Amino acid sequence: MVTGTGASAGAGAGTGGGAGKQHRRGDTRQRIQDVALELFAEQGYEKTSLREIAERLDVTKAALYYHFKTKEDILTSIFEDLTRPIDELVEWGKDQPRTLEIKRTILTRYSEILTDASPLFRFMQENQATMRDLKTGETFKDRMLSLLDILREPDSPMTTQVRCFSALFTMHGGMFVLKDAEGDPEEKRKAILEVAIDLVTQAHEGA
Repeated sequence: MVTGTGASAGAGAGTGGGAGKQHRRGDTRQRIQDVALELFAEQGYEKTSLREIAERLDVTKAALYYHFKTKEDILTSIFEDLTRPIDELVEWGKDQPRTLEIKRTILTRYSEILTDASPLFRFMQENQATMRDLKTGETFKDRMLSLLDILREPDSPMTTQVRCFSALFTMHGGMFVLKDAEGDPEEKRKAILEVAIDLVTQAHEGA
């Protein structure tokens, strides 16, 4: 993945990634989250009811209520579980020197986080109006600003800040736009990451 200091750093920052994903698999709460996200993607958040989620799961509505009282509760839990690695990455990044290698490591790890949580981020892209109305949308915006603060230098020129912002936008937008394009998903992920790293490298060297 990454060599040198970045590799050990990336491993430390990645404790919430694949291992956390495996830990979540197999329980009833996770099944509810998976099915709800499928239905939200298929027919939209607003048009999906708790009854439909229960029917798809083949459980009673009372059984669903035991875990979640509302659709927003389900979406919030999905959001919190799948974005926890971002919080861990931000906390780790705040304590690191602002070197180019660290910034590259952050982008590499963030690319992996986006891949692990791709169903959620696709939902966010396709339901932006809903996300604006929910508390989770504002929380995610705060996370992105925290990541941006780590990538850009304090008091940097506007062009430098735009490059850093564009790097994050490229990772989100690229994943969404290229999802149906021909090609190997891993190759597409690496290409998007390469462009994002190029932008941050230019920003770092021009700061």
